[in-house]
Amino acid sequence: MSQGRKQFLEFAPLLVFFAVNWKAGIFWATGVFMALTLAVLLYTYLSTGKVAKVPLATAILVGVFGGLTLYLHDEVFIKVKVTLVNAIFAVLLLGGVAFGRHFIKDVMGEALTLPDTAWRKLSLRWGFFFAFLAILNEVVWRSVTTDQWVTFKVFGLMGLTLVFALANAPFVARHMPQDDAAGTSGETPGQTPSGEKPSVDG
Repeated sequence: MSQGRKQFLEFAPLLVFFAVNWKAGIFWATGVFMALTLAVLLYTYLSTGKVAKVPLATAILVGVFGGLTLYLHDEVFIKVKVTLVNAIFAVLLLGGVAFGRHFIKDVMGEALTLPDTAWRKLSLRWGFFFAFLAILNEVVWRSVTTDQWVTFKVFGLMGLTLVFALANAPFVARHMPQDDAAGTSGETPGQTPSGEKPSVDG
């Protein structure tokens, strides 16, 4: 699957979520977002024959908390889902480091060749970043209107993630083997050779 298609599949459900919320409100937006998330997961499986662990886990949480949002007619659940997703990623990455396991390597290891010390530092960086996003989401959704939170979820969280990925690009480049670094000199800064980065569901 091409990098452009991957990015489209990652951002399309969020953009539709934003548009539907603007037109019809958070509950319609939540239902459409759940359906699109499942559709993207199925399309990815049919196209590649496999489903990555992070999108699968995210889709499950979207289904559970989106379902609670619609069933109980309470928008708090879809807002808290964002906090929970980022908190889980933070716990997995930071907890993995504590036990000598670098889970970020499971996500990016096929595209990057890095020494264990670099994987450890990346795990710590992304772990603390996800913890920051979890706290930030809690502050934002409790402080602004639902429409403002949707804008923050779609554009704010993804923007912060992109900036953070770009900020880590020089670190990754320094620790890549010389042959790999030379072979990926034409890649966009902040992307791995396949263009992948740890996914954040906003």
